[in-house]
Amino acid sequence: MSIIAQYGDIFIILACAFGFFMAWGVGANDVANAMGTSVGSKAITIKQAILIAVIFEFLGAWLAGGEVTQTIRKGIIDPALLQDDPQLLVYGMLASLLAAATWLLIASMRGWPVSTTHSIVGAIVGFAMAGLGLEAVGWTKVGQIAASWVVSPLMSGSIAFMLFKSVQHLIFEDRDPFAAAKRYVPMYVFLVGFIVAMVTLTKGLKHVGLHLGFGESLLYAVLIGLGVMLLGGFLERRVSRNRSEEDTFGFGGVERVFGVLMLFTACAMAFAHGSNDVANAVGPLAAVISVVYSNGSVGGEALVPWWVLVLGGGGIVVGLVTYGHKVIATVGTGITELTPSRGFAATLAAATTVVLASGTGLPISTTHTLVGAVLGVGLARGMAALNLRVIGTIVMSWLITLPAGAGLAIMFFFMFKGMFG
Repeated sequence: MSIIAQYGDIFIILACAFGFFMAWGVGANDVANAMGTSVGSKAITIKQAILIAVIFEFLGAWLAGGEVTQTIRKGIIDPALLQDDPQLLVYGMLASLLAAATWLLIASMRGWPVSTTHSIVGAIVGFAMAGLGLEAVGWTKVGQIAASWVVSPLMSGSIAFMLFKSVQHLIFEDRDPFAAAKRYVPMYVFLVGFIVAMVTLTKGLKHVGLHLGFGESLLYAVLIGLGVMLLGGFLERRVSRNRSEEDTFGFGGVERVFGVLMLFTACAMAFAHGSNDVANAVGPLAAVISVVYSNGSVGGEALVPWWVLVLGGGGIVVGLVTYGHKVIATVGTGITELTPSRGFAATLAAATTVVLASGTGLPISTTHTLVGAVLGVGLARGMAALNLRVIGTIVMSWLITLPAGAGLAIMFFFMFKGMFG
């Protein structure tokens, strides 16, 4: 009797528990990227952020997160090497989930915004090296992922810098900033609707059975952008010009107009994030379920049962509610001081980068993208606006993520091998 047949139920129970723990880590650490700018710019309160994230992260994970998950995440391991010993894949995926989740727990406790994608990638590389040898790892794929550390923050930072400069030029330097905001903000609202629709249509909806070509996606995204623009225009009309005592330059009304925009970007980022990053928890879990159900056959793909996505979405929500506030504080207030107009530029730049990257197939981290965008907005106001100590800590935590995930995975891999092997 094979090990998989003997311990199949135990493997599935362990995989579900570790998958939930990993999804908890995604919620506690990564959702802060989606919400940090909105809370830091005081456009929404932390309670509203949690409410928006709970709804839209769950919807994103459940509606658009169920892509037929590649059993071997992102081509990091060669599946042919596991045909003779399918139980090694089970130990490896269990070890990877537990290792990545443990690292996310440590990072979230310290308030470090690290990448959940890189945590799980590092863990899978560690297991592959320990269980199968160095030649089993697809090093070109790992190289691409490492390159995205530099590419994604640079790209989102540049876009955020240009967006914020355009806001400064078109609105804040106008004779009547409030009137200029009313004039130009609908254009930015259209951009938000368009870009988020593009993220979702190009990256998300294949699993619901909607396979759209690029042209179709573009057309639908334009229509959705126009719809969002009309809604934004309606909400914006209700913002009044009244000035408070401490508002010397009359920018308060302008920032309130951008506060309306931030509501849209917060919902959008949460949905895009839920659909994109639930795979980090669900991918390895689906791999274990598929090996056990097929009694040891290591296929290329694992179909994700619907309840697995609900488990992933639920874990993300629990993580956010219990521990998300720490990383939200780092991203929202630690790096640079954010107002709604700055927060908007950062969030939109991050969402744009996610679209462009998914179009080119570059595996990027939402964390690196968003932190890069916040840095870009800070730089648009000069170096003095940045908190270099916080930035140093964040970069250090990024560098540690891959080796930390790999080291923990190797340890857990041998532990499981010893327990069941």
